[in-house]
Formats: sequence, structure tokens, C-alpha cells
Amino acid sequence: MREPLVVETPAGLYCPPGGFHIDPWRPVDRAVITHAHGDHARRGAARYLASRAAEQVLRTRLGEVSLETLEYGAAVALNGVRVSLHPAGHVLGSAQVRIEYGGEVWVVSGDYKLQADPTCAPFEPVRCDVFVTESTFGLPVYRWRAAAAVLAEVNEWWRANAAAGRTSVVFAYAFGKAQRILAGVDASIGPLVCHGAVEALNGAYRASGVALPATRHAAELAKTDSPRALVVAPPSAQGTTWLRRFGDYSDAVASGWMQLRGARRRRAVDRGFVLSDHADWPGLAAAIEATGAATIYVTHGYVPVMIRWLESRGLAARAFATEFGGEWDDSAEGGPVDPSGAGGEGAQ
Repeated sequence: MREPLVVETPAGLYCPPGGFHIDPWRPVDRAVITHAHGDHARRGAARYLASRAAEQVLRTRLGEVSLETLEYGAAVALNGVRVSLHPAGHVLGSAQVRIEYGGEVWVVSGDYKLQADPTCAPFEPVRCDVFVTESTFGLPVYRWRAAAAVLAEVNEWWRANAAAGRTSVVFAYAFGKAQRILAGVDASIGPLVCHGAVEALNGAYRASGVALPATRHAAELAKTDSPRALVVAPPSAQGTTWLRRFGDYSDAVASGWMQLRGARRRRAVDRGFVLSDHADWPGLAAAIEATGAATIYVTHGYVPVMIRWLESRGLAARAFATEFGGEWDDSAEGGPVDPSGAGGEGAQ
């Protein structure tokens, strides 16, 4: 029986013939990174390999590390294993890891989405024998509307708040979701203001060639501008004293979890905008089908549900246990930021 090209280890997913880990959660010799969210890219590896597009965000989050980068589609040989990286459409620099060895091809997708996003390269289907997929939103109830329609709702909410003299505060991932919102809203409504965790990543995006509108650090906001502003902050800032500077404000959450009314109530915000950087149920199905893989490994999310559905379609389905998080796992914020969101001025 052929040995699998990817196996579980205490440090994370590992390619035995290649001698490398993929998104390890413990220190290892060589880490191949799918993207720079904190649950996938952690400090401690001796050597890192990631997409060229991810370089600026990875250095912003991990600091000075030994980092080798590849253009999408280019390949490198690691102990005789051919490894290439392909766009995942999740966030800037996100990549699927294609592994070819002994006439077999595996693809580890990391996190991905199929919706259009001007801040990152679009998802690219990669044909393979075995596909490792996430399942963060692996239930039929999760079906995303077009991002343009959701962002139009954000604009309408922001415009109404500005007219009423209230600041608009939207909580979204500092990396990926925040920049997607900034790139998609109508900047003519008022100032765009960012928490320090968001502004640091904005700089990495701009250094990577991604166009974003002008933004201000929250510490630089004049009180006279606050009522017209759209403030973008990480979820960890909710309920902290950091928000006092904005006076009267209305708050919202941008997340796929906002699809469910109960999730909106639990977040205790005024509005919920259904905007996700993960594939919805139809997106997961389409991505899996496009690979042509006969064997699917399912990671974080609704794993048992996805496995049953795959088996009903005649595919071999198995699970990989991982430490990867979902849309509201604080670890996904990652980076050298005070997790309270309210610490020293540099964290704001």
C-alpha cells in the first residue's frame, strides 16, 4: 500500500518524503505556509516557504524569519518532492500547496474562497489525486450573497450613521477582511479610520501593490471627524476602553457567522454583515469537484457533515485533526498585537 504524502504529527500536517510541515503549530525545521493568519503561520520554524505575494504580510506578522518565496505556479524540489503554490483566494498571498511525488499529486488547500476579491489573487482549481479541504462553513445553510451587495449595505449603514452624528465601527479580521472592506466601501462618505492592528496590515498590502483608499490611524483621528468616520477594528477590540474615543457609535460585525440570527445576538452588535473570506457550501462543493480528486481529507469546521456528504457522492473521505481556527478564533488575528486590542498605543 502506498504511503500517504501528508500525515498527521504532533507538530501538524507533515510530508514524510519531502521532510516539511504545512502550517505547523509547533517549531519545526521547514514550514510551508498557506497564508499569514495566526493559526496557520506561527513563529518558531527554522525555515519558511510561502508565496511571493505573502512576503510583506508574513514579515509584518512574524518579524525577521528565514523566508523563501515562490511565485504562484513555480515549483521547487524538497528532497525530491515537487512543491508548487497556487492561489487560494482567501487573503493576500494565500496559497494551496501542490505536492507531487512518485506519480501522485496531493493538494493542501489551507483556507480558500471562490468569491471575487480585489485584494488577492482568485482561487485556482488544481487537479490532483487527493485534496485536503477546509470546512469552516460546511453546512448547506451557508450561502453567500455577492460581496458588492453586502458592501452596499455597509455603505448605507455608514451613511445613515454619519447623517445622525454617530461613528460607525465595524469589527473584522485585521488581516484580509479589513482590507477587503476598505477596498469595497465608498470612501466619499467620510474618513476611513483603522485600529493599529489593521493599519499595520494596510501598510503590508500597499507594499505588496494592492490599492487601498487613504486611511487614518485611530490615534490620529480628530474629534470633529469622528461622527462621520467608518472605523475598522479587529474583533478583540469589541467591548474595550479603546472604543471610548469615538463617543456615540453604532457597531457591526462582518463575518460569515452573521448568516445565523443567533450568532448576531451573541455578538451583541447593532448590525451583522454576512461577508466571509472562506468558501460557502456551494463554493466548497465546486472547489472539491474541480480538483477531480477521488480522495478528500477534511480539516477544521463541520468535518463529520462534510465527510458524510462526500461519501454520499462516492468519494473516499477522511479527516485530519488540526489546530486551525474559524472566523472568530482570536488566534487568526495573529501577529505582534496586544490581544486585548486596547493595550499600548502601538497596538491601537
